[in-house]
Order: sequence, then C-alpha cells, then structure tokens
Amino acid sequence: MVVVMEKNASDREIELVQERLRREGFQIHLSRGVERTIIGAIGDRSRVNLEFLEALPGVEKVVPIMKPFKLTSREFQESDTVVTVGEQRIGDGSIQVIAGPCAVESREKYLEIAQMVKDAGATMLRGGAFKPRTSPYSFQGLEEEGLKILAEAREMTGLPVVTEVMDQRSVELVARYADVLQIGARNMQNFFLLREVGRISKPIILKRGPSATLEEWIMAAEYIVSSGNPQVIMCERGIRTFETYTRNTLDLSAIPVIKRLTHLPIIVDPSHGTGKWRLVEPMALAAVAAGCDGLMIEVHQNPSEALSDGPQSLTPENFSRLVTNLRRFAQNGRH
Repeated sequence: MVVVMEKNASDREIELVQERLRREGFQIHLSRGVERTIIGAIGDRSRVNLEFLEALPGVEKVVPIMKPFKLTSREFQESDTVVTVGEQRIGDGSIQVIAGPCAVESREKYLEIAQMVKDAGATMLRGGAFKPRTSPYSFQGLEEEGLKILAEAREMTGLPVVTEVMDQRSVELVARYADVLQIGARNMQNFFLLREVGRISKPIILKRGPSATLEEWIMAAEYIVSSGNPQVIMCERGIRTFETYTRNTLDLSAIPVIKRLTHLPIIVDPSHGTGKWRLVEPMALAAVAAGCDGLMIEVHQNPSEALSDGPQSLTPENFSRLVTNLRRFAQNGRH
C-alpha cells in the first residue's frame, strides 16, 4: 500500500507513520517529491487498520496497491522516474541513443567505432565485455580487458558506457568500469543477480526476456527496486513468437503499457528486436513515435566481419543517417 502524506506534513509526522508501519512488520520505501511525500509499505496489509493510518497526523490518504508489483507501479509514484547518467537524462522526454558494437573485439577497433558513433550523434556507448553465446565455441568476449577498453573510450569521447553483467560475482568488477550495468534477456529472471545489482548505486538497464510477459518483466524490475536501487531502465528487445523471418518480434505495444503501469523509463533495442539491419531504422522511428525514452543500436565498422551479431549491425554511415532522421522526426513532433 501507499501512504500519501499531506503537502505540509512535518518530518516528525512522516517518521511517526514509518515507525508504526515498521512495528507491524512492513518494509518501508520513502519517496520525497516536490509536492508530496509518499511512503510505500510492503507487507501483510491485514495487520494494520487503514482507517487508523489515515487518522494519523499528516496523512492525506492510504491507497492499497492490488498489483503484484508495488514500488514500480504508478500508484506508488505518479511522476516519471528520470535516470541520470553523466550529463544524460533518461525519462525526461529527450531521446538517448546508445550505440556501439555488440562486442568489444579489440582496443583499436572499439576506440575507432566509439569516436564514429559519437561524431554521428550517439549520447552513450555500448559494447559487450562478457558475451554469453548460444554456442560455447563462439567468441565469449575480452572480459576485464574489454572493460578497460570501454573505460578508455569513455575518457576519449566523454560519453557514458553501458555493458552487460553476467552474474553476481562480477557485479563489483563491472561496476568499477561501467556507468550503466545491463541485465541481458537471458538473465531477466536471475533473481540473485537482480538483488545484487539492486544493492549498487549505478543505473541498471533491464532487458525483457525472450518469453517474458509484461508482468514478469516488471516483477524483475521490482526485485531491483525493492533491493534499494530505483535507477531501473526497461529495455524492450523483442520476444519469441512463431514468426521466423525476424530474429525476434519487437513488441512496441510494451512502450505505452510500461508507461501506463509503471513510472520507469523504457528504451528499445531494434537491433536484437529484428535481427536484420534493414529493419533497424524503421523500427527505431516507430519506437520513438510510440513514446520510448531511448534506443540501443548496434553499429560496427564492417558488419560482415563482426565477431557477434553482424547481420543486425548498422554501418557508421547508416547509423549517421538514422540519427539524422531521428532528429528530423523529433523536430516535427514525434506524437
């Protein structure tokens, strides 16, 4: 449930409500907004009388939350969450463009493509240092050496870097180098990993699992937020359906649904969502039209020679055209 405090509620009144809820065994999450302070209380609602709570000094109303997800729901927080990454803000109405190759293949190649995507208009860099692959014989990434290259690219370009974390043992290592940690689709329901990234203070991109329902995806975000980290960015990257022409089926309806049910920002990955580079630009534009807060685009100097996901990667020239069209689209009004 959510306890909404009056606009002029004092710190002492807020603390008294929290003390009462804690005595009844509730887990407390405090959200101080510009207009109101909201106290999220997770626990057995039958243990406390709602009418009694509403009678406490400074309480405006008590709102039960019937959904299984609590802290990520619109009932808990009406205003949009805005995640700050360096000088970039995700969720404030602007469109962030995260770009780079699927994997960090070498220092020379990554620094080259990092500068290229920055020059074309990317606002953040992406690149995998740890690469989980379907085949154990495929390229698995440069690991910590790849993280060091990402950090060097950040120093060179001034852009924040995003990279995937694979398990709870490597969270501290990845957080040492990256600005944003990504939970990949395969790990969306790795609850131990979700709790671990919930204990750090860096933003988390949570990709939707290939067979996950929207509720399951939001509940995965709830694990992170309830563990103490509210900086969650949802990422729609396509789901598995009976269609075989595309790598996945990009579910753009997820954008308005996530916006309606939660206060979290959402970005879209049309590269994994389609698996075909020719489809990336039209689906990126469609995602922006649907209201997404950003895009994650794979870009490689020579996609035919990429060690990972070449068929869905744009060339720097195609990426530059995409950014130009995005800007033109934004100028004309995306809604």
